[in-house]
Amino acid sequence: MKSSNKSLLPELLDAWESTYKKGQLTLWIFLALRDEPKYVDEIRTYIEHITAGTIKCEEQSLYRNLRKYLHIKVVSFDLRKGNKGPDRKYYKLTTLGDELLQRFIDRNIQLFYVPEIKKLLFKTN
Repeated sequence: MKSSNKSLLPELLDAWESTYKKGQLTLWIFLALRDEPKYVDEIRTYIEHITAGTIKCEEQSLYRNLRKYLHIKVVSFDLRKGNKGPDRKYYKLTTLGDELLQRFIDRNIQLFYVPEIKKLLFKTN
């Protein structure tokens, strides 16, 4: 690869990852809520931990997405006492949300386990 192309590589990768990660936020939020209800900071922490820090999300983005999910009834919440201050919203997947997640996984994530795709993804030079 030419050196001028190599210098472009980090910029191109950053741009691609930024777009890719924005598109993944719904998946990561749903995975965070799959096993147990969480409040927003727990969702953020879970996503950052499970992705080894490669996916960072601002609470504002989480709140915006959660409002959208509440509106379409794939997420609901329970109010629980917080450690300090007002009650917290603990978000959880609804039955519809859990079914949506499973169908998404079946149609899009399972694809990565197809031998031909695995061969392409883990191609060695």
